[in-house]
Amino acid sequence: MSRPLSDQEKRKQISVRGLAGVENVTELKKNFNRHLHFTLVKDRNVATPRDYYFALAHTVRDHLVGRWIRTQQHYYEKDPKKICGGWQMEEADDWLRYGNPWEKARPEFTLPVHFYGRVEHTSQGAKWVDTQVVLAMPYDTPVPGYRNNIVNTMRLWSAKAPNDFNLKDFNVGGYIQAVLDRNLAENISRVLYPNDNFFEGKELRLKQEYFVVAATLQDIIRRFKSSKFGCRDPVRTSFDAFPDKVAIQLNDTHPSLAIPELMRILVDLERLDWDKAWDVTVRTCAYTNHTVLPEALERWPVHLIETLLPRHLQIIYEINQRFLNRVAAVFPGDVDRLRRMSLVEEGAVKRINMAHLCIAGSHAVNGVARIHSEILKKTIFKDFYELEPHKFQNKTNGITPRRWLVLCNPGLAEVIAERIGEDYISDLDQLRKLLSYVDDEAFIRDVAKVKQENKLKFAAYLEREYKVHINPNSLFDVQVKRIHEYKRQLLNCLHIITLYNRIKQEPNRFVVPRTVMIGGKAAPGYHMAKMIIKLITAIGDVVNHDPVVGDRLRVIFLENYRVSLAEKVIPAADLSEQISTAGTEASGTGNMKFMLNGALTIGTMDGANVEMAEEAGEENFFIFGMRVEDVEKLDQRGYNAQEYYDRIPELRHVIEQLSSGFFSPKQPDLFKDIVNMLMHHDRFKVFADYEDYIKCQEKVSALYKNPREWTRMVIRNIATSGKFSSDRTIAQYAREIWGVDPSRKRLPAPDETV
Repeated sequence: MSRPLSDQEKRKQISVRGLAGVENVTELKKNFNRHLHFTLVKDRNVATPRDYYFALAHTVRDHLVGRWIRTQQHYYEKDPKKICGGWQMEEADDWLRYGNPWEKARPEFTLPVHFYGRVEHTSQGAKWVDTQVVLAMPYDTPVPGYRNNIVNTMRLWSAKAPNDFNLKDFNVGGYIQAVLDRNLAENISRVLYPNDNFFEGKELRLKQEYFVVAATLQDIIRRFKSSKFGCRDPVRTSFDAFPDKVAIQLNDTHPSLAIPELMRILVDLERLDWDKAWDVTVRTCAYTNHTVLPEALERWPVHLIETLLPRHLQIIYEINQRFLNRVAAVFPGDVDRLRRMSLVEEGAVKRINMAHLCIAGSHAVNGVARIHSEILKKTIFKDFYELEPHKFQNKTNGITPRRWLVLCNPGLAEVIAERIGEDYISDLDQLRKLLSYVDDEAFIRDVAKVKQENKLKFAAYLEREYKVHINPNSLFDVQVKRIHEYKRQLLNCLHIITLYNRIKQEPNRFVVPRTVMIGGKAAPGYHMAKMIIKLITAIGDVVNHDPVVGDRLRVIFLENYRVSLAEKVIPAADLSEQISTAGTEASGTGNMKFMLNGALTIGTMDGANVEMAEEAGEENFFIFGMRVEDVEKLDQRGYNAQEYYDRIPELRHVIEQLSSGFFSPKQPDLFKDIVNMLMHHDRFKVFADYEDYIKCQEKVSALYKNPREWTRMVIRNIATSGKFSSDRTIAQYAREIWGVDPSRKRLPAPDETV
């Protein structure tokens, strides 16, 4: 008779540390076969891998449905203090080509969204008339909690044309136009508009932003008015309690139209007076800023809003007038301050500053790392901070340890759990217990072994997918993030070329083998970002085919960087590159993922790096470069790239190689735009940090030669990464902005008796 499985063996068989805990494996298999046969109408002889995925997804969804329904019932029965409303743009329709087994269409809750038209002012108030209507159809995706039987809802919206084009169009030849108009309406959610300043002023982008805002707000108000689960008849008619029941977090300026839209609903439709409606709106909305780069802050042309949303423009003008009256009362005679703080920017093209709208219409404003929140108060939002200092807060970003450790790095999660138990998965601060294992030889060995296994696995993946052979014993040096000048992938490139030149100059000298991986996407219209990608691949073409270099240096560009690729590369990384110019990165979250997964960080004192170094101790970080104050001083003095070019021979050599076409022999001037930018108009001061960066990388290589000391530093980093759990972040938002007490309460499962 076989021995019963231990708890640990059971976990390994059917679960990843409880992330997908299953009560009954036999029942699961039975449901899987049922869905394969009866839902997908396939058997094992003809089923494709996609069919197996869908059958499994339907099986897991069955597992969630009872909990999903019970969670929603619980919210209505217990009348919780607030419901959080949030938005997410739909992605391009391509991913829905075969359907999405996780989502449930809710056509019964389809809502109208209005565009264009004109405003009539009547004795009953303003009326927005002669509008074009697009229908918003909701799709719900279950979002399960961790081991608590709670399943929340993520609601996305799809644009549908109304079914009211007249059959007479068949006879008069207007049918084709009617179909084209229908397609135009449904384009709103067909593709996610590129989010960058090169598409500023485009009507489709503004339409998308308003579409999700308008649909979600109508839905929020319907739910607020109903008091019973599933009830569609309004019960509440007073909006006094609205801010106590609803929290709207504006995630950057993209949903900023929620402020004038909520005002329109309250004033025009619900007939509240302006002051009452404004009080409700401000107490309901809060704004999170995600960038200090001025070109990334949305400023919509007035003529565009006037055409698309004429009533909203009137409301924004009224908000602005009343807001500036308050400013003038506090700072009498300060005309320049009024100009700086106005929601309306005068100029060749009159614009609405959406960040100013968000601050005026919110009760709380936060940055996403301590240094970022301080920079906001001292720079771009200084005037607003001086007017209403009580509004400004900080909420340092976080990451979920369920995905970014347990799921993507089960080997490390297991090694940790063997020492401190598995409660750390929902209480990441418990990782601090690992500090007592920093000198434990067995633990040091286990952590190093897991890292090496992850590296071997990723090396095999690269060979399979990219046809590149790399040395798994080399230092895996990884920079994965959006390609942008401020993130300074170019600084990384200069270091790679410097390493290459040193190997070529002294081919017999020992160097720590290094595989540099850079991944990320460029925005479609961002020429310089695309040039940076081209440069990385060009450097790789030269370095990877140079027999003198061998496997001592490899350069890989990770194309199509995405979450599924991040889940593979992050657990394998030795070194995490977080090298933005100080004062430009709001927070970063990739930096936290690398720290949690046992990579050491080389970085500037920017974004959340500052707090990460504070938690781990600066001696356990590779910190280099200018601080924010240094950047400010350099700005005042005037940054001159030529000074560094003239003074640093290695830098000069690298730039000459780029200029002469060394990395692009068939097109010698291919990288002239990059060289010109670096030499004459580099806002992010790459040369100013080059020397310190190269020296810091030498310290990295020196430590990597001592595997024991390297791993001890890794353990200290993992042990002090608890602060960067999204559980902590969301708990702070809940307590300090939404006015909700986070609960660890577990709901009974559907098959449990209450």
